[in-house]
Amino acid sequence: MTEGFVSAWPAAQLDKEVIVTRVVSASLDRAFAAWADPAQIVQWFGPEGFTLDTHEIDIRPGGRWRFDMIAPDGTAFSNRITFLRIEPSRLIEADHGTDADDDPDRFRLLVTFDAQDNGKTVVTLRQMHPTPERRGIVIGFGAVEFGGQTLDKLARHVER
Repeated sequence: MTEGFVSAWPAAQLDKEVIVTRVVSASLDRAFAAWADPAQIVQWFGPEGFTLDTHEIDIRPGGRWRFDMIAPDGTAFSNRITFLRIEPSRLIEADHGTDADDDPDRFRLLVTFDAQDNGKTVVTLRQMHPTPERRGIVIGFGAVEFGGQTLDKLARHVER
């Protein structure tokens, strides 16, 4: 290690972060629209076998998406995504947690879109959890696998 080197990635941040990425065979604008268009995101969002019951959806800074994610066994998981920043065809930043105002496990979500020279787009989903312990819990219950399945469903959606 170089003496005096200061990494742009502090260890404390890495201890709380989950990252999942996919290359999708779609243009930057098409991949972004799949996330930013309320009519599209409800068609593909969530892990394999899960369905959505949307109560409210307003995808804009300050808007929110309230929905239940229904597991294959019928268990409903309440969700609320509050959109903080949207830069068209570049990124979406939001807070994601249960549909409760005081959810201590709410995490920051950052979805970025990077155009490739071959017409494909790299979609990166980053979750910043409140503590390293919470990150460990969500990884333990399958957050990485579920995130991968969600991006697989996105890829199928935009490649149609």
